Amino acid sequence: MAGFSTCATAAPGPIETDFDNTDILVELPEPALTAPATPDSPEQLADLVRRQIDRARSSGDPRFLGYAEGALQQWQGKMTDRLLVLRATLAQSLHRFDRARNDLDSVISGAGNPQQKTQAMLLLANLETVQGNYRAARTHCNHLQQRHPGLIAASCLAQLDARTGSPRKAYQALQHHAAAARTDPTSQLWAEGTLGDIAAQLGKPEAADHWQAVLSVSPDDLYTRTQLADWHLGQNQTERTLVLTEGYEDVDALAVIRAIAMARSGHPAAGTLAERLRERFAEARWRGNLLHQRDLARFQLDIEKDAETALSFAQSNWREQREPLDTRLLLRAAHAAGDDQPAQQVRLWLQEHAQTDARYPESGS
Repeated sequence: MAGFSTCATAAPGPIETDFDNTDILVELPEPALTAPATPDSPEQLADLVRRQIDRARSSGDPRFLGYAEGALQQWQGKMTDRLLVLRATLAQSLHRFDRARNDLDSVISGAGNPQQKTQAMLLLANLETVQGNYRAARTHCNHLQQRHPGLIAASCLAQLDARTGSPRKAYQALQHHAAAARTDPTSQLWAEGTLGDIAAQLGKPEAADHWQAVLSVSPDDLYTRTQLADWHLGQNQTERTLVLTEGYEDVDALAVIRAIAMARSGHPAAGTLAERLRERFAEARWRGNLLHQRDLARFQLDIEKDAETALSFAQSNWREQREPLDTRLLLRAAHAAGDDQPAQQVRLWLQEHAQTDARYPESGS
């Protein structure tokens, strides 16, 4: 489900030590330069946090997540349902899944705002899907379908059907539902993104068309841009990959994909971007704030050619996230490292859920 996947953000750059007194070391985002007034009400705080999360998602800059978290931490008033949902959204973006789950459970089990209860069901369904807890995710999708039937609920269930043995049936059913539905643009985009995900799972070239349709309306959707860039890279369409990732070198997932495409095509700037990423990941590890282990694992595997290090990070990442890109990466790293034990663990998990994917050739499925 593209709309609420974990946020694609950029790691901080390296610390510079060689500079003059007049040098500009870093340009801070606008929120860091001004001290906004402390919100007077839960609604004002919620609006502020929502804006910061949206900016993090559209820019890939994790500092906006920090601003949102700081505002929530300073709040001494009542935590409304909307604030709990936003705090959960923030926690999921920062990969604090248990915290997010607790806040969403509180909203769902309470007797508060019906709209926020519906939103919490959708977020929790997405969280459980990301972590591969498909039975729990289906429970929340079913509750969503009962409370708010429509294209988003249908997409929620189709994604689960696809991950648990029925991708072709799920794709056809959601296609039919989307064609027949007369609904809002957000729901249509949600379905389009889900169709892209399922088409890619089936190995269908239509995946690119679905994701491009989303980007044509929402070019700042970093999740969809990453999915499409990865798809083109997997099809050895390096020129298309480079076009999609140009200007997104500060977003880790897109920068790593771009670096791989540059290396494959012999781009003259390939070494420069690889060194920039090398420094960025080293600094993030030193600071202890490495948010996306998947990106580091992929960098180690495809740029550094260090399969053992890549496997270590891919395993750690897969313990938290089991999206197709995570699973594919772990299988590739295990294969490259010549270590069948983690690959066998993945194969058993895939068999348990009857999950097949055209992008998993190493799974033997």
